Amino acid sequence: MTQGLPSLTAQHALLLDFDGTLVDIAPRPDGVRVSATLLEALRTVQARLDGALAIVTGRDLDDIDHFLSPLHLVVASEHGARLRMDSAVRTCSSGVGRAPDIDEALRELRPMLATWPALLVETKHASVALHYREAKELESHCLAAMRRLALRMPGTEVLRGKCVVELKPIGNNKGRAVREIMQHAPFEGRIPVFVGDDVTDESAFEVTTMLGGISVKVGPGPTLARHRCANAQQVRAWLTRQARAAGPMSADVEG
Repeated sequence: MTQGLPSLTAQHALLLDFDGTLVDIAPRPDGVRVSATLLEALRTVQARLDGALAIVTGRDLDDIDHFLSPLHLVVASEHGARLRMDSAVRTCSSGVGRAPDIDEALRELRPMLATWPALLVETKHASVALHYREAKELESHCLAAMRRLALRMPGTEVLRGKCVVELKPIGNNKGRAVREIMQHAPFEGRIPVFVGDDVTDESAFEVTTMLGGISVKVGPGPTLARHRCANAQQVRAWLTRQARAAGPMSADVEG
């Protein structure tokens, strides 16, 4: 495995996870902070890549637009369940997946939330996420509850992330999202660079490698990625360097 992040060229397309990659993970999803420096770096890199920059995230699209305002980026949200390439947002389906009944899920999870107030439920357009970052000892309870819901809701599956368990449509994942994005201009024909930190990014690492691209794991842990960097702070510093680079971009890998 190579240590470091690649220097971007005009031949690259950049695809980025959000939490743990662009921003430091916060105790609650609404607690992340996005600096003006990061926004400017993303804006500049997007322009230098002629628009070939996308966010691929488990977050809801509205969350990304809120945190990255005033930027308007290509976004695959909810692990690829929704995709915005320009102004239009479309729902993507694997053909076998089905969005969970969110109202039913909330009814079933409500007693848990009353018993353990540190838990947090996040509802999205096509999924429900149960966060236990402030109560990590409840991981097994959260996983069991979401698995029970999946058994009762055909077409859904449980996805585990960092201190979160999500009920989502079967087959939607970041790998499918990367493959879909790379079929559209201005991404088509470019070399994909995917940067992510979570187990939910592993499918994207796999697809990126299959497409001849560069996959970068942020932080420790086993991974399918071919490159690694230390943390989100290093990713932000790298983006700032790419934004400030003068002249033609090189194809070297940074240490």
